[in-house]
Amino acid sequence: VQLQASGGGEVQAGGSLRLSCAASGRTLSRYTRAWFRQAPGQEREFVAAYFRSGGNTYYADSVKGRFAISVDNAKNTVYLEMNSLKAEDTAVYYCAADNSLILSSIGNYQQYDYWGQGTQVTVSS
Repeated sequence: VQLQASGGGEVQAGGSLRLSCAASGRTLSRYTRAWFRQAPGQEREFVAAYFRSGGNTYYADSVKGRFAISVDNAKNTVYLEMNSLKAEDTAVYYCAADNSLILSSIGNYQQYDYWGQGTQVTVSS
């Protein structure tokens, strides 16, 4: 499985961006797909996930109400719509996928088998 993330860039605080993560090599309709982010000097942190069983979505408290994860299985792509961006959202954003996670593990980046290359998001205040 190869994941290709795109859509990052620089935006002013309060603005919006939409990240995309296209998969190839395998159909990911039965995979949990997620977004993580990592700021300089910090550990990779969970942002949002689309759980493989039931299609429910989950968010970190810091982005709840501002970000939205969605999938298009026909395009084998997962999206992250980011609104009301803040300076503290600045980070490299990574998409990830796994087909065997249990719900309690979706926020643990070490549990994901497949990763995209990361896309930089910079929010200027």
